[in-house]
Amino acid sequence: MPRSRPGRQRSRGTIDELPSGALRVRVYAGTDPVTGRRRDLVELIPPGPKAGRLAEAARTRLLNQVDEQRQPRTNATVNQLLDQHFQLSTWERSTRETYDGYATKHVRPLLGRVQVGALNARTFDSFHAELRRCRDHCGRTRYVDHRTPHPHECDERCRTHRCQPLGAATIRQIHFIISGALKRAVRWGWISSNPIVFAETPPAPKAKPRPPSPEEAARILTEAWADPEWGMLVWLAIVTGVRRGELCALLWRDVDLSTGVIFVSRSIGQRNRDTWEKDTKDHQHRRIAVDEETVGILAEHRRRLEDRCAALGEPPLADAYVFSLAPDNSTYMRPNSVSERYSDLADRLGIATSLHKLRHYSATELIAAGVDIRTVAGRLGHGGGGTTTLRVYAAWVSESDQRAAGNLGARMPTRPSEPHVRQRRTDRAPYPYEVVAAALREQIEASELAEGEFLPGIKALAALHGVAVGTAHRAVNLLVESGQVAVVAGRGTRVGRLHPRAD
Repeated sequence: MPRSRPGRQRSRGTIDELPSGALRVRVYAGTDPVTGRRRDLVELIPPGPKAGRLAEAARTRLLNQVDEQRQPRTNATVNQLLDQHFQLSTWERSTRETYDGYATKHVRPLLGRVQVGALNARTFDSFHAELRRCRDHCGRTRYVDHRTPHPHECDERCRTHRCQPLGAATIRQIHFIISGALKRAVRWGWISSNPIVFAETPPAPKAKPRPPSPEEAARILTEAWADPEWGMLVWLAIVTGVRRGELCALLWRDVDLSTGVIFVSRSIGQRNRDTWEKDTKDHQHRRIAVDEETVGILAEHRRRLEDRCAALGEPPLADAYVFSLAPDNSTYMRPNSVSERYSDLADRLGIATSLHKLRHYSATELIAAGVDIRTVAGRLGHGGGGTTTLRVYAAWVSESDQRAAGNLGARMPTRPSEPHVRQRRTDRAPYPYEVVAAALREQIEASELAEGEFLPGIKALAALHGVAVGTAHRAVNLLVESGQVAVVAGRGTRVGRLHPRAD
């Protein structure tokens, strides 16, 4: 096959000869759907008599790769796939709205018009890189972030846009949203394989819970008890570790004061000002036991409700909420309002924390007290048999392990003040290594082996005394233990103790 001329265009793709004699094969692979930049597949062929033939084979191979990516089984775009995927999914309402927000903000603007069959691993790697670069996908242009879209006079709140990366956890969620949609496309026969599995999955961020310290928790509780109703809510959040929506949805019929058990089976969801009742986050119902003091405080809280209802001339409702702003507790509290009130309380005390951190506080205190991980996971509502709990609170598991070691050390028998030295028996015949050691000791005491002089090697000692090498080694170790000789690294065994500046 004749050698290709430099820069010659062959159907699609070029073969260029470099100054070194190598051939560069370049094939146009389209435009990056995220950045809009040209993409080329490039392969270098080393110089040699077969370079031209290898370059043609490489060009054909690269063209086939491009053709396989540009011939999807469907013309459907990512937007169309997401529309059907969202329509068929059975997510809970808040999850659906969150995912729809991610798709509208990040996926559709960057990938929405791309055909599903044209997606590949490089597309998703570029997509993730763009999200890590700027959460607003600014296109590397300068503009002003205005404080409001309405007509206004700009002030210090209107600033030049500065790129900020999207959070790692959010990028990971977006990755799995797209992955779920592409799995449907594979089942429907739109594509033969899911291309996102070949892309680099965004790493899961390491959990770094920062619960308040016991001193800070005490200050928060003291401040909250200025309002008994509010203090009861904060107290129960610490004791049970339940989520804020679960606290707001708690009914009095879910609280058994006779056994000290609270049944968690529902939650309150909120998005903007819209609220609704829903299932728990993990869709599992759980029973949480509380201590006697908490039972007593809940009983007082219940009596306050009964007194208010008596003043209204009506008995308490059967489905009254435990926490409510209504006099008869007929309505639930809004989760966002609870969080905002708690944040205001923490700000007044100068403590950087949030209501969700009380959940972390409850978990860390249970672990530090020696409660097993599965029990802690059950109280918190974590799935996976404690895997999530262990991953999030691994630091406190280590601390608990250290405390266990300290407790074990405190229970160990007291060590005697004077170490007991076992007396050697004198009514037996000495072992061969003891005979060799005694002979060497006599030579040292008679100055036949002077201070600083090196003993013969182990093999030489063994041959000299007619013993095995191991026996000679044990004899030398016996002299080392008594301090009559010392081992000098790389030199051997020297008579006398090893000095700091020994040569």
